[in-house]
Amino acid sequence: MSTLIVNGVRHTLDIDPSTPLLYALRNQLELNGAKFGCGMGQCGACTVMLDGQPVFSCLTPVTACEGRQVRTIEGLGTAEKPGKLQASFIKHQAAQCGYCIAGMVMRAQALLEQNPHPTETQIRTHMEPNLCRCGTHMRIIAAIKEVTQDQGRGAKS
Repeated sequence: MSTLIVNGVRHTLDIDPSTPLLYALRNQLELNGAKFGCGMGQCGACTVMLDGQPVFSCLTPVTACEGRQVRTIEGLGTAEKPGKLQASFIKHQAAQCGYCIAGMVMRAQALLEQNPHPTETQIRTHMEPNLCRCGTHMRIIAAIKEVTQDQGRGAKS
C-alpha cells in the first residue's frame, strides 16, 4: 500500500511502489491532466509538482512521493474557474494541440511560486525541459510574463 497526498487529498493505493507516479495519477486517481509523452523524461508532458518542484511523473516512482505533496494541473483550477496561470494560457492561446500544456503550466507554476518576478531569460531557462511540438513557445512565454506583471501590480494569486 502506498499513500499519496495529491492536491491536498490523501489517497491510499494498492499499487506497486515502483510504479511511475504518472500511472498512479491517471489510472488509480483518474487525474488525466498529466500526459504520457515519451516515458523517458525528455518531453515534459507528464510534469507535476512534488513539494513545489517540477518533476517528470513518468520517471518518478510512487515510493518517492510518500509523505510529500503532489500537485497536478487539476489542483490549480477548474474549467469554470481556471487559476491565474491557466487563464493566461487560455487568453494567449498558448495551446495548439494542447498535449503539452498541463506540463507547461505546472513547470511555469513551480517557477512563479519560487520566483514571482522572473526575467524572460529565467522563464526561458526554466521552461526549457518541456517541449511543445506545435511551436507555441512564444505564446507560452507571453502567458507566463503576463502573470508575472500582474503579480508585480499587487494582484492576488
